[in-house]
Amino acid sequence: MKVTFFDSKPYDIASFEKYNSIDGMEFRFYETKLNEDTVNLAAGSDAVCVFVNDTVNAAVIDALYANGVKLIALRSAGYNNVDIKHAFGKIHVVHVPAYSPYSVAEHAMALLLTSVRRIHKAYNRTREFNFSLNGLIGFDLHGKTVGVIGTGKIGRIFAGICGGFGMKVLAYDKFPSDNSGMEYVPLETLFEKSDVISLHCPLTDETRHMIDSKAIDSMKKGVVIVNTSRGGLIDAEALLEGIKQRKIGAACLDVYEEEADIFFEDRSGHILGDDILARLISMPNVIVTSHQAYLTAEALDSIAQTTVENIRSFVRSDGYCENELCYRCGNIEHCKKERMQKCF
Repeated sequence: MKVTFFDSKPYDIASFEKYNSIDGMEFRFYETKLNEDTVNLAAGSDAVCVFVNDTVNAAVIDALYANGVKLIALRSAGYNNVDIKHAFGKIHVVHVPAYSPYSVAEHAMALLLTSVRRIHKAYNRTREFNFSLNGLIGFDLHGKTVGVIGTGKIGRIFAGICGGFGMKVLAYDKFPSDNSGMEYVPLETLFEKSDVISLHCPLTDETRHMIDSKAIDSMKKGVVIVNTSRGGLIDAEALLEGIKQRKIGAACLDVYEEEADIFFEDRSGHILGDDILARLISMPNVIVTSHQAYLTAEALDSIAQTTVENIRSFVRSDGYCENELCYRCGNIEHCKKERMQKCF
């Protein structure tokens, strides 16, 4: 299998390089992102390996198919950047459903603690030998209510961490987790009752902008919103307005709706063209990290190992892989588990 990697960073290459030339696999790494202008770099490849900000739309899929590509291997859990429906019958798509859920859940808590205890402000002050405590008053997490939206592995681990801090956990998921011990409530109730809201659900047509102006209006004054999932879950304009109106007490964002051409790159020498993101970053009660929640040594190793195994499985099993994303019945992540066979 000849595999072309797009949007490759030094840490990606280091994680995957040890598998290169093993079991007949040949890796080729490109720093550029996959899109309609770069898709022909995959010519001669059997598979492409892509990340969250690569564009895998209908046009790109058609071009990959024309170039003989048989497999799209996502080195991520999310797949909202791939037109799964259009890929059906042409190219198989696999992903990494769980690499290190602890890394993302722990980062979400790190952002929350940093925000509510003003650690980022204290860090900047003490570097200038300013040891004043004025303006650094935080609040206890103990006794507060946290609303966890999405109770997959990451959401459940985050809920467990919050429980360790003595927080009351409310949960919402379209498909509640059996025997989780969590208190599931309607989304409207979660918005109304939560002091902190943390997002851990996938981005779909149904969940896009689930945090909008209407949702924000129904929340507690001073609510803290944490998003380590997908930027499109939040209407960024509505979020900014909620902060300006003092309805939202703080926002902790590891993802952003329009991050594709911004995150993962050094933009320090450039003027940031995204006015909303620039305004958000300028707010004293907003913390932005550039999609780094997953970035631990353990997670990178797990992503590489699972991605390589997905490719191996595809080759050995005549196209079947347990981590295939299938559109046959519309139940993208689950129908192949029931049928135990390849999507097409």
